[in-house]
Amino acid sequence: MTSSIASTLRIAVLSGGDSAEREVSVRSGEAVAAALTAAGHCVAALDPLQCDLAQVDWNKFDACFIALHGGAGEDGRVQQLLERLGVPYTGSGPQASQLAMSKSASKRRFQERRVPTPAYVVFDQRDTIGEIAPRVAPLGYPVIIKPDSQGSSLGVAIANTPIDLSRAIAEALAFDRLAIAEPLVRGREFTVAMLDSRPFPLIEIIAPDRVFSYDAKYHSSLTEYRFDFALSTAKRAEISRAATAAADAIGTRGLVRVDAMLGHDGQVWVLEVNTIPGMTSRSLAPQAALRAGLEMAELCDRLVRQCLTVAEVS
Repeated sequence: MTSSIASTLRIAVLSGGDSAEREVSVRSGEAVAAALTAAGHCVAALDPLQCDLAQVDWNKFDACFIALHGGAGEDGRVQQLLERLGVPYTGSGPQASQLAMSKSASKRRFQERRVPTPAYVVFDQRDTIGEIAPRVAPLGYPVIIKPDSQGSSLGVAIANTPIDLSRAIAEALAFDRLAIAEPLVRGREFTVAMLDSRPFPLIEIIAPDRVFSYDAKYHSSLTEYRFDFALSTAKRAEISRAATAAADAIGTRGLVRVDAMLGHDGQVWVLEVNTIPGMTSRSLAPQAALRAGLEMAELCDRLVRQCLTVAEVS
C-alpha cells in the first residue's frame, strides 16, 4: 500500500446489470457495500441497468468495486470502459475477464498451458442434433452441457445417454448461442478461492443430484460446504497447484475462484475460473477468506486498495 492512498475512500459499487445473474449480483453488491461501509468508506451503489456508466461523474469516486456477475461486467466490457475513463477498479483486466468468461476459450488456454481440464466439444445454435451427436459421442456418456459464457451454473444440464442430448443442449443454448459438452467427471467437487495466486483453504462441495446447479448454489438447504474433510495433504496441494496454474494461465488479478473436480481415479481436473466470484452470504470466496482469517470488511478493503496501487503503478 502506498502512503498516498487515503484511509477513507469514495467507492462506487457496481452491481445488478441486465445479465441472467442479476439477482445474485444485486445481493453481492449489497454485501460488498455493507462491508466497505463497515471498513469506514463512503459507498454509493450503481446499477448499469439504471444508469449509463459512461455518463457517471467518476471524479466523485476514488475507485470502483465491480460486483457484476455475467454479461458486460464479467466479460471485459465494463473493465474496458473504466480503463478508458481512467477509473481504478477491482478484479481482473479486460483480457483475462473475456478469456475466463468463455469456457471454450479458457479451456483452450488450459490445454496450451498444460492445466488438466476435461476434453470438450463446442457447438452453437446453428448446429443440428445430427451434427452435434457424432462429435459428442467420443467423449463418452454421461456428458455435461454448459452455456459457453454463463455463470452461476445457469443452463447446465446432464445427458446420461444420447436420448438426453437434445434436451440438455436446448437448456444450455437457451442462455447462450454457444455451448460446450464435456465428460461428466465422477468424483468429488472442490473450489479454490485465491487472492493474487495465494490459495485460501479448499472447500469441498457436496451438492444434490451431482451437479452444483443454480438452485444448489443459492437456494437448496441440501448443499454442503466443507472445510474439514478426509483428503491427503499431497492431494490437497495438487488441487491448489492446479487451481493456481489455471488462474495464472488466464492472467487473473485480485480475488478469483477456481472450480475443480477430483475424479474417483485420483485425477484432478480444472473446470473453470471465475474472475468475479459471488460475494453473498452463501458465496464461497468470502467463506474461504474468512477461514484464512480475512473478514469480509478487510477483504473488500484490501481489494479496493490493491486496485488503487495497481492504478498508481500503471
